[in-house]
Amino acid sequence: MSVWDDLDLLLDNPSSLTVTSSARGTIKDKANFKAEEDVAALKKAIEGLGTTEKILIEVLTQRSNAQRQLIARAYEKATGRKLKADLEGDTHGDFEDLLVALLTPPEVYDCNEIIHAIKGPGTSESTLTEIFASRSNRQIKVINETYLAETGRSLIHDLQSEVSGDYGKALLILAEGKRDENTKVDNAKVKADAKALYEAGEKKWGTDEGKFIDILCHRSIPQLRQTLIEYKNIAKKTLQESIESEMSGDLEKLLVAVVKCVKNTPAYLAERLFKSMKGLGTTESTLTRIIVSRSEIDLMDIRAEYKKLFGYTLYSQLESEVSGSYGNALKSICGQDD
Repeated sequence: MSVWDDLDLLLDNPSSLTVTSSARGTIKDKANFKAEEDVAALKKAIEGLGTTEKILIEVLTQRSNAQRQLIARAYEKATGRKLKADLEGDTHGDFEDLLVALLTPPEVYDCNEIIHAIKGPGTSESTLTEIFASRSNRQIKVINETYLAETGRSLIHDLQSEVSGDYGKALLILAEGKRDENTKVDNAKVKADAKALYEAGEKKWGTDEGKFIDILCHRSIPQLRQTLIEYKNIAKKTLQESIESEMSGDLEKLLVAVVKCVKNTPAYLAERLFKSMKGLGTTESTLTRIIVSRSEIDLMDIRAEYKKLFGYTLYSQLESEVSGSYGNALKSICGQDD
């Protein structure tokens, strides 16, 4: 049985969409932190002959984001130069992207990834799907505020011109961050929603996508978890299986991502990491984004789910798939081999 079919686990596990603790991150504030000492080490690593990547990794992957912001400010004060600009001048490729990501405040980093996904030819729906399905209301609200501050434009307005159809409709609801936050489950509504979903898909010819979008993008996480269980009782198959057989394209991927994140966000992100390393070539942008953005949230849980899903550790997979300074930095953030 796949991890996605086992609904019994649902009700015992807290959802990382509703938990705000950082206890499951791999990176914590470094004890006895002194920004000046780190600045001296970084200066030496950058200004010497050739850049000492090992020191850059040791310092930047083992400090919390808040501490990295202090380092960046102290570095500019000491040198008159921006640390980010110096790193961009001295490193390149995926390693440079990773270091810049580490120096970026989390909400700005999410925004940059969204801008990157909607800018230029074509839209990267997979990035938008991952971000908006796996972020809590609180995180999405901060993303909206940061986007406005960074670009002077409304995120919703920019998304409207980039995404369309049912996929666009669902994504825009998620991007507004208006999911119900009531933790109390309304059992009558659970039964009504499960029945409505069944009648909108499996039971009729053609699918009423609007019904799926409305329920999956608006209901609270505890409410949806119960609805998934009730749905399986009625339909004799999981809601995910129904979505996969009834829909296609980006809408299918988005609603499946929502269902997976309602069940288990770390497992969804573990699967994204696995797919980014599987097959020909590695999708470094996905690897960097997930490992950096979850390093202070739930990367330890993602590691645990990775091992459960695939039978080997995330660390060992990184070891075999990514090399050089980039690989070393990712492994350093990932933390030990479970």
